[in-house]
Amino acid sequence: MVSSNYWKETHTPLYSFIFTMPLFLIYELGVFTISASDLPLLRNGADVLMRQVMEVFGIYGAYGFSGTFLFGFIIAFLRQKKSLKTSSIKGEYLLTMFFESIGWAIMLTILMIWMPNLLMLNKDGVLIQRVVLAIGAGIYEEFVFRVILITGLTSVIGFVFQWNEFSKKTGAIVLSAILFSMFHFMGPYGDTPQINLFFIRLLAGIFLGSVYVFRGFGVAAYTHTIYDLFVLTKFTTSA
Repeated sequence: MVSSNYWKETHTPLYSFIFTMPLFLIYELGVFTISASDLPLLRNGADVLMRQVMEVFGIYGAYGFSGTFLFGFIIAFLRQKKSLKTSSIKGEYLLTMFFESIGWAIMLTILMIWMPNLLMLNKDGVLIQRVVLAIGAGIYEEFVFRVILITGLTSVIGFVFQWNEFSKKTGAIVLSAILFSMFHFMGPYGDTPQINLFFIRLLAGIFLGSVYVFRGFGVAAYTHTIYDLFVLTKFTTSA
């Protein structure tokens, strides 16, 4: 049985930083191996939103977002580390987080099975592109649409409406899920707008947002990535 300390400690930015670092490095290595002409295929909802915002401040290029993400995460990691009584990381907790993420991904897959189609960002391109895309979506979409949006919207909703903690987090999850779904239809590589796809992604966004709120960024990022890899395996083996 998992101890109560597991749920508390693994919800912190410290564990999320350590846990997601392998995903981040694999994604960056994957992007490095892909030719420049194929990089636009890796654009996702998070790219559409954040690259446009960052270009306002003169930050361009495929690695602008990655560098900013890593810098911000290191700051969060260092701030969290100072507040901890110990800086030790328990390997068994990281392993348990991985299997927990698989469990959440299986639940999301079961939920999506009842929908018209399983969701993945882009089923076109060669295998390595689709694997890199799945990992990138897990990291960056969870960072933007869950960490940034849910955190920000929770504060705004609490300030404006003076709702209690549960109500403002629920409202933030739903609003971030709406934006998460909408941004998949943006940009030259976005999907053709369809109401059924919007509601399917809305449901997925609510699920992933709930995982983020209750279990933190690390588990949410792995859940998203593992789910996409499940879908990729299904389409690869059935092709």
